[in-house]
Amino acid sequence: MKRFSEEHQWVEYDGQQATVGITAYAAEELGEITFVELPDLGVVVSQGEALCVVESTKAASDVFAPVGGTVVAVNELLEKTPALVNDAPETRAWICRLE
Repeated sequence: MKRFSEEHQWVEYDGQQATVGITAYAAEELGEITFVELPDLGVVVSQGEALCVVESTKAASDVFAPVGGTVVAVNELLEKTPALVNDAPETRAWICRLE
């Protein structure tokens, strides 16, 4: 089950891991995504802390961790195809996995 934060991030749990991304609403508001700065593997974040940055033709925006944890995976597709966030923000364009 997906849960959504007030800051327009989503989290979906699978056992001990939580997959994190931004909502369709956030992607639409940002406009055409041109760059995603992914978090580094092994970084420990607290809930509400800046996790990464998403840049668009309109603005750059911090993505805040909806839950705390250690970054154990990042979606490397977003480095090559940042527009995937516009196409599939709540599925294939997940940003990272936290444990």
